[in-house]
Amino acid sequence: MRRPILAGNWKMHMTIAEATEFVRTIRRGLNEIKSVDRVLCPPATDLAPVKDLLAATDIGLGAQNMHWEEKGAYTGELSPRMVQELCQYVILGHSERRAYFGETDANVNRKVKAALAHDLTPIICVGETEQQHDTGQTELVVGSQVRDCLSGLSAYEVTQLVIAYEPIWAIGTGKAATPAGAGSVIGLNIRGTITQLYDEDTAQAVRVQYGGSVKPGNIAEFMTHPDIDGALVGGASLKPDFVDLVRIAAETSGQ
Repeated sequence: MRRPILAGNWKMHMTIAEATEFVRTIRRGLNEIKSVDRVLCPPATDLAPVKDLLAATDIGLGAQNMHWEEKGAYTGELSPRMVQELCQYVILGHSERRAYFGETDANVNRKVKAALAHDLTPIICVGETEQQHDTGQTELVVGSQVRDCLSGLSAYEVTQLVIAYEPIWAIGTGKAATPAGAGSVIGLNIRGTITQLYDEDTAQAVRVQYGGSVKPGNIAEFMTHPDIDGALVGGASLKPDFVDLVRIAAETSGQ
């Protein structure tokens, strides 16, 4: 049985002072929920102080991006060695990285390999735009992203990562996909592609989250779908009731 995983992507929010105050507010509540994995993904400047605040807990910490090279002349980037010192997870290929910073599947693939080589768990984001969704291209787009991002990985390596299905048209819009719709894409296009590349056992071992306008009021619906193993949460992870969201997810999943 796959263990659910709930990750909060803070994006470009919270100064160090704001982050430390917020973590102190939610830390105890999150730490009491032991049946699912909980991960906080703050901006890079917040990683060190948040790591210190989480030291006595089993709450995970993740970076929002990283480079694939260990070191070098890459101004403004974080290497896997730098991330490894602070984190257990790293988000890779988020749609905002793809849209605003030219991130490609080939680059995501290089980052995934670097993350795994440094004992980091990648959270790989895939998803289609509204236009692609409306014109029936979801299967082609998502399947291609999964195929390219996993290129060259062994079956074992694939079972060590997390995939987040984030339909771009649902991110930050308040317009979440339906659990049935998201579950169908995950089951057919994500697990289906992994089955084609590897086998059914590998596909069933991979944890796949849903992301896109997730909140306490709708998380239970997503967690009841057998192919959805948690959520990558954006705006709702910046509020104290993120603890309620995680608790509801844990209770609904039966963990």
